[in-house]
Amino acid sequence: MVHLRRAGAVPRAAFADVDAVLVSHSHFDHLDLPSLARLDRSVRVVVPRGAGVLVRRRGFERVVEVEEGDEVELGTLHVRTVHADHDAARRPLGVRAQPVGFVVRGSRSVYFAGDTDIFPGMDDLRPIDAALLPVAGWGPTLPPGHLNPRSAAESLVLLRPGLAVPIHWGTFRTPLAAPPDDAAPQEFVRAAAELAPGVEVRVLQIGESCPL
Repeated sequence: MVHLRRAGAVPRAAFADVDAVLVSHSHFDHLDLPSLARLDRSVRVVVPRGAGVLVRRRGFERVVEVEEGDEVELGTLHVRTVHADHDAARRPLGVRAQPVGFVVRGSRSVYFAGDTDIFPGMDDLRPIDAALLPVAGWGPTLPPGHLNPRSAAESLVLLRPGLAVPIHWGTFRTPLAAPPDDAAPQEFVRAAAELAPGVEVRVLQIGESCPL
């Protein structure tokens, strides 16, 4: 999106050993074609049904389109496509592809929510070892279809993960905005301590990783 800027550069080394990419939805801040273009075209890319044409046009050879309930095997990992409560349009004139989340199971289980609000049946995603939960956006307001720090903490009561990592904050800003701060993840930390005190919360800075 032309009005957004990354808060920090992504080093080329971060793309060196990518085996697969999971794309939750087609919005420009999640399905960014210039970012994908930095990957080898043999990388497997999993996208919501309807968004595959965007990726194939960029020369990717192994594109898998999924919808809620689909399952994909990625090496030793089992990926289940799950519901997400979020807008489906890639505006202004782009494709429509229903957003999804992913539960990835291997030696550990990880829930990547993408963009979503709390939805009925979220507790059916258990058991979950780690949950990657959006807690903010890139603008001054957060429209429907997004978790905020409080509702993300409320979702922990349903998901019951051992670990929660707040995401979708601080990555993008508008050109005239001040550098992003960590107010949203810290608010999530406080709300999680109140509502789900048994869940460990780790706040990662851009570029940090989180071994399980």
